[in-house]
Amino acid sequence: MQADIFCRVVDNYGDIGVCWRLARRLARGSGWDIRLWVDDLASFARIQPGIAPQAARQQLGGVDIVHWSDAPDPALTARDVVIEAFACDPPPAFVDSMRRVHPAWINLEYLSAEAWVESCHGLPSQRPDGLVKHFFFPGFTAATGGLLREPGLSAERDAMQSSMDLQNGFLRSLGVDDAVLLRRHDGARTVSLFCYPTAPVDALVQALTADARPSVLLVPEGVAPGLEAACAAPDAPPLARLPFVAQPDFDRLLWCADLNFVRGEDSFIRAAWAARPLVWQIYPQDENIHLEKLDAWLARYPAPDSAHALIRAWNQPETGQTAAAVAQALAPDAWQAWSAAARHWDASQAALPDLAENLADFCADLAKKR
Repeated sequence: MQADIFCRVVDNYGDIGVCWRLARRLARGSGWDIRLWVDDLASFARIQPGIAPQAARQQLGGVDIVHWSDAPDPALTARDVVIEAFACDPPPAFVDSMRRVHPAWINLEYLSAEAWVESCHGLPSQRPDGLVKHFFFPGFTAATGGLLREPGLSAERDAMQSSMDLQNGFLRSLGVDDAVLLRRHDGARTVSLFCYPTAPVDALVQALTADARPSVLLVPEGVAPGLEAACAAPDAPPLARLPFVAQPDFDRLLWCADLNFVRGEDSFIRAAWAARPLVWQIYPQDENIHLEKLDAWLARYPAPDSAHALIRAWNQPETGQTAAAVAQALAPDAWQAWSAAARHWDASQAALPDLAENLADFCADLAKKR
């Protein structure tokens, strides 16, 4: 299959994060010839070393990367498959070329655990010009498109999580100093934090400071800029600032942590594959629609009530419940139950086909009907 994936960067890293993983997964796992169209190469470059932000076209990781400009190259026309990520319409001239070849046209939707997704997954939408667009929903059940996951991911994760030496060597390569690594060696809880600006980070630091088990914080540069002041308080957890890293290293960072605070879609899925407790800050939407989506996921996530309460408090900082919720979720019995639930959640989701497999099969079936 020859495919074009179109990506507009809205959430800085989440949109391109999903599209870049999908592009590589289809190129390597399914042998597809992929062109990835991206409108914001500067954001792309922050999560993938080797991307040239000014290049009109470049090759990396077996993928042809095209800068999606206001005047795209008219020679780049539609082929077998067109995937528009999150309802970003391809350029009009490209759509014109689609009318000549009638490719499999996929609207890759946002991840959702809501029940209605199953009935809408795979449905066609007939356009007046004769083109047909199909809706493809990532999700958590066999009746959806599944979650993106690379072959061999669990084995690589388990090898790193079983070796403190591997973890510390990796963290040292990111600039984490030996004082923080020594605390980890002595049993401190490692907490990674990737959040939106609205996250109640001061309450988190307050709760970690009061917890009987010491903690260390691993946070990307530029995220939660006020943390330095909060972590300067007596007995507060030490803070290690990390550079933005390529996606495989971000996965390894999540594997090193005992508890992962993540945001958006891409980092949420990767934290789920870490098989460790996670707190998801969902992308905020008007009229709190995002909280309905959060509740739909929590209805499927088998963690204890204390973990659910923390996740809700993290997404509703105005309630002022975060510090108390952290304390309850990290209490020994609750923490043990949450850790077991995270492993169960990983195993149950890993037993399903992944998003790329499902998408490749879906497009192959469409091609047979053309």
